[in-house]
Amino acid sequence: MSGARTRHSYAGRSVAERRAERRALFIDAGLTVFAQRSYAASSIADVCAVAGLSRRQFYEQYSAREELLVDVYDHVQQRARAAFADGLAAAGSGDARTLMDAALRAYVGAITADNRWVQVAFVEIVGVGPEVERHRERVRTGWGEVIAAAAAAVPGVRTPTGGWELAMSAFIGAVNGAVHHWSRQQPRPSADDLLAVLSALLAALILPASGAD
Repeated sequence: MSGARTRHSYAGRSVAERRAERRALFIDAGLTVFAQRSYAASSIADVCAVAGLSRRQFYEQYSAREELLVDVYDHVQQRARAAFADGLAAAGSGDARTLMDAALRAYVGAITADNRWVQVAFVEIVGVGPEVERHRERVRTGWGEVIAAAAAAVPGVRTPTGGWELAMSAFIGAVNGAVHHWSRQQPRPSADDLLAVLSALLAALILPASGAD
């Protein structure tokens, strides 16, 4: 595990700026600690040591270690959602398969760029407790809404059998399962293999059977 950071100077910064910087340090430390030691086997002291901050500063930000885990998870999901949107926007106009592949490529590239992201957001977060599971469900529902809205606006996309809500629930569940399994394989397949699987699943749900637009 990487060593503890040195103490930080906050001279001349507002209270809000200091809090934001400490939060960023705790998120990055949480990513490292939870990914390398596992959430179950780690402690607040471990996180503070890697962040180079005190327990008092931890409790100024979070009520418990679980709250930090959720914040780390949300950080990963927000970055991944931004990558998905950027990939879709960068693709510009095009057929449905091209646009969806571009968005998924950006998403897969984001979540696989840092091994800590995959470990925490698809492995360590699972089964922590009822509140965390309810939060994960809300995030999955939000992802389904984002993908459905993006896909429905593209010419050539069909309404999936059973409607968007059911289809996106199935797809997001498949994404979580596939990324989790991919992350546990040794040797790990390429990210392109993961992308190919996810693209094929989404295409099967929203494109005509022939694949034509």
